[in-house]
Amino acid sequence: MNSKKLSIGDLAPPFELKGIDSKLYNLSSFMHSELLLVIFSCNHCPYVQAYEKRIIDLQNDFRDKLAVVAVNSNDASRYPEDSFDEMVKRAALVGFNFPYLYDETQQTATAYGASHTPELFLFDMARKLVYTGKIDDNWQEPSKVSSTYLRNAVAELLAGNPVSVPETYAIGCTIKWKY
Repeated sequence: MNSKKLSIGDLAPPFELKGIDSKLYNLSSFMHSELLLVIFSCNHCPYVQAYEKRIIDLQNDFRDKLAVVAVNSNDASRYPEDSFDEMVKRAALVGFNFPYLYDETQQTATAYGASHTPELFLFDMARKLVYTGKIDDNWQEPSKVSSTYLRNAVAELLAGNPVSVPETYAIGCTIKWKY
């Protein structure tokens, strides 16, 4: 279902999506931040659930320089736990400190070439893709992480350096496409 995945250096595709706060968000909504992290996410995937606290911590640590936005593109008719109402509940339960957007048409996931949850797309100030893939190398045991790919990419960029590992493979659940 998805199209060609974005490549390093590609511009962030535009979107306009409704957040769980009922506001509409687009790329301009995040222009105040040096970096923009778009995470394709959902409620039910155990990989996403395992990473939620790490994403919240990342947003807390870099809140003045990094805008985090999560996008749920799953087919809620087949996966009701990923419906808009359930998104609102999940964000409140976990304490999301970033916008959580609903891609009901799945056009945003298609434009980014996303295939998994969680799958990350980190953009610089010019909104060019500088990192894509996964958060770190151990989704199950945070204490055993040895490579913090995403955190390293953010820190390198903010220090004015290129990203040393610009691409990793996304692990997690597949996006649940509509038929």
